[in-house]
Amino acid sequence: MRHDGRKKDELRRVTIKRKYTRVTPGSVLIAAGDTRVLCTASVEEDVPPWMAGKGKGWITAEYNMLPGSTSPRKRRDRGGKIDGRTTEIQRLIGRSLRAIVDLEALGERMITLDCDVIEADGGTRTASITGAFIAMVDALRSVCGRRGPLPLTDSVAAVSVGVVDRRVVLDLDYREDFAAAVDMNVVMTGGGRFIEVQGTGEEATFSEKELADLLRSAKLGIKRLTTLQKKSLGASWPF
Repeated sequence: MRHDGRKKDELRRVTIKRKYTRVTPGSVLIAAGDTRVLCTASVEEDVPPWMAGKGKGWITAEYNMLPGSTSPRKRRDRGGKIDGRTTEIQRLIGRSLRAIVDLEALGERMITLDCDVIEADGGTRTASITGAFIAMVDALRSVCGRRGPLPLTDSVAAVSVGVVDRRVVLDLDYREDFAAAVDMNVVMTGGGRFIEVQGTGEEATFSEKELADLLRSAKLGIKRLTTLQKKSLGASWPF
């Protein structure tokens, strides 16, 4: 058993609250254990200038950790200065969501996904991707109608895995992430195809077998997260 009583292939408790705010067409508060992220999706009937006239849409993302999400307090990004970690994560979120959108079918629209971390206890980027997909579906429903086809090819979710105390474990919290010899974030479609795998040995190496075990565990986690996404969206599930 792990320090919080979970089995090695067990997710933290995940809760999803749709339509958390009134203003944006898609909004989700997702919690994975003590990590909480507010994901909102906004639709603009326009695209960036470099895409104008190409008949394609665009998906972009912004990610931020609010000052009170960590202890000690995290300073706000000001004056257009964004740290390297924030830039990396928001690019990952954008890539992950674009991978399952038919940009031509979307038309010349842009969807902006804002992922704001309210409380951080590990896995903020993976929770952001999982929640952002749900918010995006609701935003697309506001454009395409409740029953109309959506410009999506699949769903997407993400989860962390790692090697902690020589064991492969799923969905690391901060304590486990800090102690991990290997840390990996895996982004996959609901259909079981990989979008991105970010894996690093933290002053350690890992074997081919450990890599296979990490990916196996991640696939189990993604399957469960996809089920939770489907349950949350209900009749709005697009597949």
